[in-house]
Amino acid sequence: MSRVLTVILNWRTPQMTLKAVETALAAMEGVGGGITVVDNDSGDGSEEQIRAAVEAQGWDRVRVIQAGRNGGFGAGNNVGIRAGLPGGEVPDYVYLLNSDAFPAPETIRLLRDHLEASPRLGMAGGYVGGEDGVPHQTLFRFPSIASEFEGAARTGPITRLLRRHVVPLPIPDAPVIAADWSAGCSLMMRQAMLDQIGLFDETFFLYFEETDLCRRAAQAGWGLDYLRNAPVVHIGSESTGMKRWARTPGYWFDSRWHYFSKHHGRGGAVLATLAHLAGGALHRLRCRINGGAVGDPPHFLKDLARHMLSRGKGG
Repeated sequence: MSRVLTVILNWRTPQMTLKAVETALAAMEGVGGGITVVDNDSGDGSEEQIRAAVEAQGWDRVRVIQAGRNGGFGAGNNVGIRAGLPGGEVPDYVYLLNSDAFPAPETIRLLRDHLEASPRLGMAGGYVGGEDGVPHQTLFRFPSIASEFEGAARTGPITRLLRRHVVPLPIPDAPVIAADWSAGCSLMMRQAMLDQIGLFDETFFLYFEETDLCRRAAQAGWGLDYLRNAPVVHIGSESTGMKRWARTPGYWFDSRWHYFSKHHGRGGAVLATLAHLAGGALHRLRCRINGGAVGDPPHFLKDLARHMLSRGKGG
């Protein structure tokens, strides 16, 4: 029987992490493998709370380990992947589950079975929705210079012109659809693929790390499918605080720059940023004329331009 390692990364959300563990255990009923919880150096007693709860519940399929530092999403998950199953064995599949994501009872089994039946696939993601039933955007094309302009402009004629470059993909009616990348809050990966392409690039602290991993997988010939019938309920942004950002943090700009530099070269990163600035300026002009809300965090374009200039100076 193939074995699945579910990795759940905790950073200062112990109760929510325990809920994710509980629902993952239910979803792994009849599925070989186990769960590894990685505490990403929370420093707030989270690790101790989770360890005590796991012991009190008698969850022998669950192991809790300490990352030793908060290196971000990719680095923390790498700790869990390298550690392997609770008994130390190497799994056949790795399932990434956010600490604020709760899989349906059938989700892990369906993702595993789909990969088992499709040797060409390296990854499979599933439907993600909020507690209110609203779908979350988790299905995408790879970003490009053209998509940066389209996504920043947010204007109907430009979107229609560049429709093949629009990054977010609609939630499909079909049960299975191929995609470039899917969000890491619920993503199953083939261990053989990871052995070939490597784990997460730890230069990314947060954001773009799963985009990069999926791109490297695609370049190596591995596909990704999205399963409409493999759902999770996702709270969203509980650890990152993204919904409460008063200003876009520097690590977002760093991750974006690293992604474009890595896959499009330094010149491509500059062009992508200039495209975003041009699209953003067009969007703001339209908002000023129509009286609409810009929708970006304060000073976003200024911060983006400053970041590009600092990288141009070698910063």
